[in-house]
Amino acid sequence: MLDTAAVSPSTSTHFPVQGMTCAACAASIERVLNRLPSVRARVNFAGEQVHVMYDPRQIAVGALIDGVRAAGFAVPTASVTLDIAGMSCASCAVAVEAALHALPGVSVALNLATAKARVDYPTGLLDPSALIERVRYAGYDAAVSVEVDDAEMAARELREKRVWREELARFALALALTLPLLAQMFFMWGDARHGEMSMDLLPRWLQWLLATPVQCWIGARFYRAAFKSLRAGRANMDVLVVLGTSAAYIYSAVLTAFSLPGHVYFEASAAIITLILLGRWLEARAKRKTSSAIRALLQLRPKRAKLERDGQLLEVDAGSLRVGDIFVVAAGESVPVDGEVLGGDSRVDEAMLSGESMPVSKTVGSRIYAATVNQLGMLRARATGVGAHTMLAQIIRRVDEAQGSKAPIQHLVDKIASVFVPVVMVVALLTFAVTWWVGGVFAPALVNAVAVLVIACPCALGLATPTAIMVGTGLGARHGILIRNAEVLERARSLRSLVLDKTGTLTRGRPQLTDVLVSAGTSTAYALQVAASVESGSDHPLARAISQRARQESVALRAVEALQTVPGKGMRGRIDAGDVMLGSPRWLAECDVIVDATLSAMLDALWAQAKTVVGLAVDGHLLAWLAVADPLRETSRAAVARFKANGLAVLMLTGDNRHTAEALAGQVGISQFRAEVLPQHKADEVRQLQAALGGHVGMVGDGINDAPALAAADVSFAMGAGSDIAVEAADVVLLGGDLNGVATAIELSAATVRKIRQNLFFAFFYNVLGIPLAAFGLLNPVIAGAAMALSSVSVLSNSLLLNRWRPRGGEPAAPQQVFSSKRVPL
Repeated sequence: MLDTAAVSPSTSTHFPVQGMTCAACAASIERVLNRLPSVRARVNFAGEQVHVMYDPRQIAVGALIDGVRAAGFAVPTASVTLDIAGMSCASCAVAVEAALHALPGVSVALNLATAKARVDYPTGLLDPSALIERVRYAGYDAAVSVEVDDAEMAARELREKRVWREELARFALALALTLPLLAQMFFMWGDARHGEMSMDLLPRWLQWLLATPVQCWIGARFYRAAFKSLRAGRANMDVLVVLGTSAAYIYSAVLTAFSLPGHVYFEASAAIITLILLGRWLEARAKRKTSSAIRALLQLRPKRAKLERDGQLLEVDAGSLRVGDIFVVAAGESVPVDGEVLGGDSRVDEAMLSGESMPVSKTVGSRIYAATVNQLGMLRARATGVGAHTMLAQIIRRVDEAQGSKAPIQHLVDKIASVFVPVVMVVALLTFAVTWWVGGVFAPALVNAVAVLVIACPCALGLATPTAIMVGTGLGARHGILIRNAEVLERARSLRSLVLDKTGTLTRGRPQLTDVLVSAGTSTAYALQVAASVESGSDHPLARAISQRARQESVALRAVEALQTVPGKGMRGRIDAGDVMLGSPRWLAECDVIVDATLSAMLDALWAQAKTVVGLAVDGHLLAWLAVADPLRETSRAAVARFKANGLAVLMLTGDNRHTAEALAGQVGISQFRAEVLPQHKADEVRQLQAALGGHVGMVGDGINDAPALAAADVSFAMGAGSDIAVEAADVVLLGGDLNGVATAIELSAATVRKIRQNLFFAFFYNVLGIPLAAFGLLNPVIAGAAMALSSVSVLSNSLLLNRWRPRGGEPAAPQQVFSSKRVPL
């Protein structure tokens, strides 16, 4: 008889699908899924849902998701950050990642140093509770991470202090029980050096009594963690500790219980556990220092604010302010929330945001930011961003996300960590077998095997990369540089060339109308009136400069009909039945506009001054040239020199004409530039450069039109004062708007990668040297335990030394000191 249960679907599920536009799309998904074994799929086009019946013995849920994607559609995903508890080494991190990866459609990035896992999962199939349950099954605990704020940081502080006290208490008790055993061991070594007969100074039953609480009670945490790890099908560092100490303890207990001859090793098992507890405690202290950047940022938040209500000033909690509230900031006080100045004239210290030491002038209409300090007069402002929507909160969020991300170099470490513990166990077993076979004595073989087990330390490997990344991203934040993630921090050092936008990057981004040169018979006032009328609806920087000049001179605007924009060229419309054109000289020439000799001669002189020129024409005749100058940033020339000294090829992109571009490039020392580049073509220029150099191209910009080019670059930098779109598209945000910040970010990348390599070298060297020494009997298990306990602390301490790094400022750095990769000129 046919067993229908074995072939018929027995499980149902449903999940959303994105990208369907018609019933044919739904039919396509059904065809693809129904070809899979045991699957019966039905697609609800209106509800954008797929309902599936399937046999889990024949097909996995992940294959269903792959089928939908193969049909050309997407299963929407959600992201959650989990706080993971119970991890002790890199093998633990690999185990948690493997457990989560086993779920359908899940991708994971776990940071051992922060104990955080960022998980992307398919909506509809999974939820955070399912992810947490999976982590718990693997032997660890998890909880959804909450937004980092004052309350959360305070809760973290309390948890950390409680853990420190508990760890310290365990270590102190273990040390008190272990010291008599260690003292006996040192006396025995002294006797051996003098050729005297060694013997137990403490009765064996007393040694057993002292070692048992350390092994079975204080060390119970290692047994629990090892059991959970083995239950999940993996072995971590706790397994090594349990095997090594248990072997020494049980062997000694058997000799003691049956009064057998031979040396006991109670001091080894107790001392190893005690030293590991010391290492965990020191490690926790060092880890806390790596996250000091976020703590420092949180401490900047003002606690009180002066709220204006019904003509009176009320002192309130800063967290109670809402968008639209009017508040006042007196001289010497911190700004409570982000706002727009309504009245007052002052200078504000924004060093905590941008790293700039010079205060910034603030008048009516200026933006002010939470935690900056008002230095001079009183400011009256309207709240525009409160709570999680302030600039400071966004910085904290970005730093937190960057510190929790994983650098590409970490993937190699993860692969090694996944096999590290099993390999060490095999080496320990071989050490025991070979030593016993060669020497014919059980005790030395056991001691050597125990030393191998306890000297091995995957913790140092696991902490080498994330701790350096945490310190590096924190340093960046302190210097006004927000780095999106660890991959960017690692990749920035390999840049070979840098593409710079002109307006708002090399220049201040605040153009001013400097010249209005008119033809014979045309008044300056008339030309300005017509030009301002045409530009009144535009947000282009040139349009703002013309409109600002018109407002300053109280020019009355005229009605414009049939107004249209010609992207990258100019604008045209009708005023009083006359056809008006306002745009680039090249565009006007293409449209056969007639230019008299006087105005034609003036054009080259304006371009030679690096001014941007637009022409105003009415009915096909040029009436005026309007010249706009955007002053260079004071630091642009020094920054370009610094890029070149660091071995970077520099290219400037601009929509300006060639003459203006050439003049400005010469002022800052750039020899390579592209002029008259339309906004939509900037990304193409970046891609062409990438093709020529094999990648490694950075882009610096600030405007909306720079966003595609920023997205196309290998590493993108946005000026912090630029548009929100450019900031969101960029990998690195320069809060201070100083181009030197790009060089600082690249140098910080090189310093961080150097520190990672130092850490990895130390971790690998430690294990490569320590394990053979232990295998050949050249390391006492107690010394091996001390070395293992301190190896992680050494890696952490080396990462913390990165805090001593300082940017070179405007000083050009020697290329061989900063970069290791060869640069290719343009």
